[in-house]
Order: sequence, then structure tokens, then C-alpha cells
Amino acid sequence: MKKILVALLAVTVFAGSAFAADVMEMKKGVTFKHKAHAEAVKDCTKCHAKAEGGKIDGFGKDLAHKTCKDCHVEMKKGPTKCKECHAK
Repeated sequence: MKKILVALLAVTVFAGSAFAADVMEMKKGVTFKHKAHAEAVKDCTKCHAKAEGGKIDGFGKDLAHKTCKDCHVEMKKGPTKCKECHAK
């Protein structure tokens, strides 16, 4: 029974990442490559409330600047300056 549950969880996680949108269009000209981030971070709860992913409640400017920018600074990878995300 335990093996079945583990296999079911693995399939669910894989299916979620396989069908997730690759490039998401955000406000103010920001694009976000979800698949690349999912592969790099590997822990969906770094951004999402649940390991299965889903909509991020309260996502907007303040949360993006805190969560996304702070992660980029921490990992020393990714944009951290305004014009690096907000292309005009």
C-alpha cells in the first residue's frame, strides 16, 4: 500500500510539472519561465503554499519583489534590478 501511495505521489508531482505553463506573462512586462524555475528550485513550496503548486494567493508586486527577488539574491542567480525583469 505504501509503495502505491509513493508512486501515486510521484506521478502527481511529475504531471503537475509537465503540464505547468512554460512561460507565464506577468504584469508590467515581466515574463517568468515556470519550468526552468521548477527544475532549478525543485521545491514547489518555496513559492507555492502546497507541494502540488497552484495559484499563489496574494501574488502581486510586493510578494514578487520579496519572494522572487530575495530568492535570486540568495541563490546569486537571476535578475535583481528593476529593468532586468521589467523589460520595456
